[in-house]
Amino acid sequence: MILQQIPVTIELHMSIKDNGQIERTTTNAFGTFYRKNKFDVVTYDEQLEDRVTIKSLYTIQADKVSVKRSGALSMHQQFQLNQITENLYKHPHGNFHMETCTDYINYQPFDKINPGKLTIHYTVKLNGQEKREHELILSIKEENPQ
Repeated sequence: MILQQIPVTIELHMSIKDNGQIERTTTNAFGTFYRKNKFDVVTYDEQLEDRVTIKSLYTIQADKVSVKRSGALSMHQQFQLNQITENLYKHPHGNFHMETCTDYINYQPFDKINPGKLTIHYTVKLNGQEKREHELILSIKEENPQ
């Protein structure tokens, strides 16, 4: 049973540390927020170059977060504190085995006044290569609070 369905704006900041270099990306999009029982869900579409759309779905629970992406690329990444999770990252340039180890998860749900914020620190190994440090910060704001 869906209790709430709210239009939101999201801002996603990603950073990856690799051999002393930091790669940063920011994504802004409109999406939808759902609150169901004991978890929150955020969905949005990301427009890449060449009019390619990637659909993203974040399921946020007290002790874990799930990120599903589908479209030109697909993955189902699981974040569970101090655990290693695995998935297959399907990309136009090939498929990659992805191993994620989550070091930190913090989630503050949004309200009428304050934006919500999901922060995750984790490492990823692609195809057994050297692990890289990642930080994901997802800000969620009600699009038109009443």
